[in-house]
Amino acid sequence: MSAPAPTLEEAIQAALATVDDPEIRRPITDLGMVKGFTVANGQVKVELLLTVAGCPLRDKLNADITAALTKIPGITTVSIDFGVMSEEQRKALQSTLRGGSAAAEPVIPFAQPGSRTRVYAVASGKGGVGKSSVTVNLAAALAKRGLSVGVIDADIYGHSVPRMLGVEGRPTRVEDMIMPPQSHGVKVISIGMFTAGNAAVVWRGPMLHRALQQFLADVYWGDLDVLLLDLPPGTGDVAISLAQLLPNAEILVVTTPQAAAAEVAERAGAIALQTHQRLIGVVENMSWLELPDGSRMEVFGAGGGQTVADSLTTTVGASVPLLGQVPLDTRVREAGDAGTPVVLAEPEAPAAKALDAVAARLAVRRDSLVGKPLGLMVNAKR
Repeated sequence: MSAPAPTLEEAIQAALATVDDPEIRRPITDLGMVKGFTVANGQVKVELLLTVAGCPLRDKLNADITAALTKIPGITTVSIDFGVMSEEQRKALQSTLRGGSAAAEPVIPFAQPGSRTRVYAVASGKGGVGKSSVTVNLAAALAKRGLSVGVIDADIYGHSVPRMLGVEGRPTRVEDMIMPPQSHGVKVISIGMFTAGNAAVVWRGPMLHRALQQFLADVYWGDLDVLLLDLPPGTGDVAISLAQLLPNAEILVVTTPQAAAAEVAERAGAIALQTHQRLIGVVENMSWLELPDGSRMEVFGAGGGQTVADSLTTTVGASVPLLGQVPLDTRVREAGDAGTPVVLAEPEAPAAKALDAVAARLAVRRDSLVGKPLGLMVNAKR
């Protein structure tokens, strides 16, 4: 016997459940945003509760809900009455997003034993080696593969990730929880989103630590496959705080070919000995310039990336591979200035292909064994 056809009200409820909040990426019905709806003569009126009055994605919600409901046979027009959640409703939403926990001090989900998120800290010994360009392109390449990706611009003094990813929106706050803006499928948070204009950030160690802690714990990241952190150059306060807050983070060292940069990069990577973090590998940036005749000009010398990888392998006593060599290409800079990483804007460019190949080696999600049977057999004693 076939199941009875759903009623119009049931069809509307099912259609609303297919609409995700653009920031949280979960169904609006699960988040308590749908206060109710009425339907009469093919006209649907939906009462929707926004997290904040000035929700920047209100038009997106309007369009998505309208598109979902007008697919239902018999529905001719859709109108949406926007309201705002009460303080109690926002606290309930916050508790839902934190898995039912109402703890006053939010935990860092990526530091928990059951976390399946791979955390890559992109480090360099000195500035100017293209660390941020590598970070944003790896993030975009990973997101292009269908992974859920987040980026923390932890270079507090020299934040540049929002521009390179074309992020124009600002975070939305739900009580004491922050919803990060997204661009090219990547969730992003940066201190630059909280400062006026291009104001300088003049902070000392404790404030840097607290900022990083808030980016990790107070931001709602959802279920990420990969989290990348663009660290400031060197081995200062942020690198030390990262080791304390995310001891499971894996360090990716970026260098350029010349000996001076390689020597400094070795010191940045060797911090793993003190923090007991894993070195995932080395990326050599600006390796060569491809000339019109097909030859290569080694503008910054050669061999620095392999030298760093070999030295760190010896230092830490474990394999630290050279993950890739990225050629010098003006399109990397142009794409970053335009807000669309080169792996998306010019995927056939040699630099884009090199960065995409590195992303392919990083695109592995850590599987948690918590709560999973291991398939072990126990022989009963006779």
